[in-house]
Amino acid sequence: MRRGGNGPPFRNRVRCCAPGLRRPDVGELEWAPVPAAFGPLINPTLNNPVNIESSKRRAGHPRRAGISRRSPWMGAAALTLIAGLAHGQELPADTEAAAETPATSLDTVTVTATRSERYSREVTESIAVIDEARIEAAPMFNVSDALRGTPGVLIESMNGGYDARIFIRGAGLKANYGVRELMLLRDGVPVTDPDSFTRLDFVDTQDIQRIEVVKGPGNIYATGSAGGVIHLISRSVFDRGADQIKLGIGDYGARNLHARIGRDIGSRQAMSLTLSYREKNNDWRPQNAFETVNAALKHGITFDDGAVLESELAYNDASLELPGSMNQAQYDEYRRTGEQTDNNTAFDDSGRYSETWSFNSRYLKPVGAALVFRPRVYAAYWQHLHPITGQISEVPRNLMLGTDLEFAHRHQLLGLSELVAGVTLRRDDGDSRSYEYGDVQTIPSGRIIATRSDRRGDLAGTSQTTNDVRGIFAQETVRPADGWLIDLGFRLDRISINEDADERSTYDFVSGTYVDGAGTTRLNQAFDLFNARLGANYALSETLNLFGVVAQGEQVPYSSELADNPALNPATVRNVEIGLKGRARHWAFDISMFQMKVEDEIIQVLEDVNDTSFQNAGRTDKSGVELASNFELTDGLWAGFNYTYSDFRYDDFVEVVSGTEFDRSGNRLPQIPRHQYSVFASYRHPIGVSARVQTDTWGEYEVDNANSETFDGYDWVTSLDLAYETGPHKVSAHAQNLFDERYAVRVTKSRELAYTPGAPRSLLISYRYQF
Repeated sequence: MRRGGNGPPFRNRVRCCAPGLRRPDVGELEWAPVPAAFGPLINPTLNNPVNIESSKRRAGHPRRAGISRRSPWMGAAALTLIAGLAHGQELPADTEAAAETPATSLDTVTVTATRSERYSREVTESIAVIDEARIEAAPMFNVSDALRGTPGVLIESMNGGYDARIFIRGAGLKANYGVRELMLLRDGVPVTDPDSFTRLDFVDTQDIQRIEVVKGPGNIYATGSAGGVIHLISRSVFDRGADQIKLGIGDYGARNLHARIGRDIGSRQAMSLTLSYREKNNDWRPQNAFETVNAALKHGITFDDGAVLESELAYNDASLELPGSMNQAQYDEYRRTGEQTDNNTAFDDSGRYSETWSFNSRYLKPVGAALVFRPRVYAAYWQHLHPITGQISEVPRNLMLGTDLEFAHRHQLLGLSELVAGVTLRRDDGDSRSYEYGDVQTIPSGRIIATRSDRRGDLAGTSQTTNDVRGIFAQETVRPADGWLIDLGFRLDRISINEDADERSTYDFVSGTYVDGAGTTRLNQAFDLFNARLGANYALSETLNLFGVVAQGEQVPYSSELADNPALNPATVRNVEIGLKGRARHWAFDISMFQMKVEDEIIQVLEDVNDTSFQNAGRTDKSGVELASNFELTDGLWAGFNYTYSDFRYDDFVEVVSGTEFDRSGNRLPQIPRHQYSVFASYRHPIGVSARVQTDTWGEYEVDNANSETFDGYDWVTSLDLAYETGPHKVSAHAQNLFDERYAVRVTKSRELAYTPGAPRSLLISYRYQF
């Protein structure tokens, strides 16, 4: 048997196929990982300090799924329907997993860093895993409920819906809305567009089993995204421990309805249906409500030869209002009263209202003892209405089609080795139209001072966009000596961005009026992007692993950035990192130090409060330290501390603002706190009582590229989760911002400071029934 740092033998890998469904064998090699298609059983991780025995008790426990509809009676009807389907239906009883993580180790299995299963201590780069127990303890109205406090990850949400902005080591900073520069996957399928923009309205947060976050460039999953990968992994259709109904109600009109029902079809097939409905009016500030409906039908089948096919058809309908930020006087009033009554923009009716259909199918086919084919096909069709500053954007049609044709080959090369390789083909094709606001209030000069509604006025422009990705990837993993593991991988992509546009009019921020547009334009650019990574991991002992990585990634410009500045170059990120990982039965930690050099970083320049342009910075230097830790104080009581230090500076950057050049060399990147802390504790008693408390701090940061002012951040914003579980019943209480701190989650500056406030204290009460 090999040492702890080299991965468990096959018999110690976890198994999670449903009772009655045979798990296919993938080979006779003792070291061969379980195929990712089966979804590993999750053990305690750094962000969830629970002990091994607690994890075993929870191993077969259900997860979230959905309930649906746009009105309460429709949601209730869906619950009734699912309950009716479940009534009288005898499902297989839960069984204990065939094997667990070695008893001396507090660790979890990951799939995102290498496209194959591996214990997190063996991964040759920084990775964070938010496991099922941590997600179950959170309200999960938003991915920020689970990711908050993760070292190296900054996340903010304006209304607690799906509007989160996410940064990983500074990547994603340029996004005003959504997620950029990061690759987001769901069950291995890309959610991110070919030009690196991600919309989170695709995601049913109630159907997330665990989240894996890989930080930095060079990942072979990451197409055109150099910042890192966020992988959302949902419950497998084969998981018979996931059927449940969940109801929640809380402050500010919060409602959460969710259900999942699954059944076996004979001895080899399974199906599941999930439905979810979430809503908040968030009336502590105007234009701040959201509502979302999610539904998914999953099907799985195993074959005599060990092959597995899993497919999913999903529907999402989302409505999200986007509130404006505040000037100094308005923020002072918010600090005094706890409510925002006004904002600093004339466009008070911003939002995003979308409808999405998506499909994916993932096939796993063992060929002999050493070869596995893992092809995936996926498609998404969406449309949206998106009122923003100055215009109303409408996308009546957007179709994305893609496939990853992947294989894994296990062989002998400097010891037991594995080659993962494949090709990626994707096309994203859509039409869009923009309109002037048709219901506005003006002054005699014609300046718009307020919108009365988001009614569409005159047509302002049309565009037709086609983005293509053609890529290849490969990664070789070797174990040249006892205790050593080495990864060498690359990814090469050609991304083509084509747009034909006709701009009839545009909003002029100086005059506050609509003026003639640029007319007909054509954008036709292609970028060849090269990602590469060399990583090594050495097991110092059964509990300690040393790792180091050298990696490069290239970041594609977003299509709207190219429309603003066709001369933009892709950013090139090079990372050097070393770290130490510790895993034992009663404690775990990760500590890493990194230095990233970025050439041609794509920088957002604020011309006005809501008017942005994009430029390349010559060179940027990002250095940091990250620590994640937890430890058992006594039986059932765990505590942890996470910390991030970030020193991100422009080495060479001349910013052009309204035609004037300013040298920003030596300045810090804005909105990135130098210090970020998170302290948490959790407790679980055998009678079924559990609790988790977490408090987060963002240190001071600069508000603009000029470093003209520094904001103090916020201190010790606290959340508390309490639960009692007995038999199939569980009652939970979730308190966000427990001490009702009045603070800002984001402060920027163009001509004046603009504040985005944090949400006030809120309480959500939930009831879950498992069947």
